[in-house]
This record gives sequence, C-alpha cells and structure tokens, in this order.
Amino acid sequence: MTIDLILFAAVALTAIGAAIAMILSRNAVYSALFLILNFMAVAVFYLVLGAPFVALAQITVYAGAIMVLFLFVIMLLGVEKLKEQDPVKWQRPAAILLSLAFAVEGTLAVFKKLDTGVYMNSLSGALADPASIGELLFNKYSLPFEITSVILLVAVIGAVVLSRDEKKEGAK
Repeated sequence: MTIDLILFAAVALTAIGAAIAMILSRNAVYSALFLILNFMAVAVFYLVLGAPFVALAQITVYAGAIMVLFLFVIMLLGVEKLKEQDPVKWQRPAAILLSLAFAVEGTLAVFKKLDTGVYMNSLSGALADPASIGELLFNKYSLPFEITSVILLVAVIGAVVLSRDEKKEGAK
C-alpha cells in the first residue's frame, strides 16, 4: 500500500461518513457542519489530483462563503425539526438500490485505476493555475458554462418565487 492509497481511503471514508451523517442528522446546524466537512474532503481530493487552485476555490467558495450563509440563515430563521412524513413506498428501495450501484461503480473505478497505474487525468495540469482554467472555461467549455449559469439563475428565481408564495400564505 502506498501513501496515496492510504490518504485516498482515509479521505474517502471521511467524505462518506460526513455525507451519511449530514443526511441522518435531525439538527439543521449539525447537517450544515457535516456538509462543510464533506466540502473539505472534496478539497483534499482536488489536492491529490494536482489541482491546488480548484481545491482552494472549493474551500473559499463552498466551505467559506456559501456554508457561512447557510448557517446564518439557519440561525436567523431558527432550527426546526422536520415532521415525520410517510415516504412513498418505492422510494426507499430505489434509493438503496441506486446507492449500492453507485458504490459498486465507484469501487470498480478505483480498482481499475489502481490496476492501470493511472492516477491523474489529462486535465490535471490544466487545472493547476487560474489562467489555464479561465482559458479552458471560456474557450473549450463556454457553452456548458453558460448553460450552468442560466440554470443557476432559474433556480434563484424559483427560490424567490417559492419563498414569496409561502410568506403570502402565512400572512393571510
């Protein structure tokens, strides 16, 4: 076993454990804190893949700014426990089946990369500095970048519309 494999296994177990704890936590603040831990684990994955700029952006943008905003909103609105609802009968078995399929696929992908000795992808050198990221993003991947920005804009508008409807109904 190499040090890279041990580091990958430790970080992967941390990321999986944080994700499971985030989902199972009944407290919204704890869920947000587990999500921050998961974002940190993803940043370590980026470092291992040779993309330090993306790792620092991950920590700064997600674990820093967005999660602080989430925690601020959670604290401002108050922590409420969700009501227990009866889930759709087919949802739980489907989720378990898809989770197992994803776990098997991820395990096979890791072992296939270990057998071939390929740890880095062809883009890892291009993701090392901001200039090459910008060139890739605005030249080769400009259409997916624009589509993502439109989707995020629609999501923000939808969130505003949904929150306004709830406030109007609560005021009546």
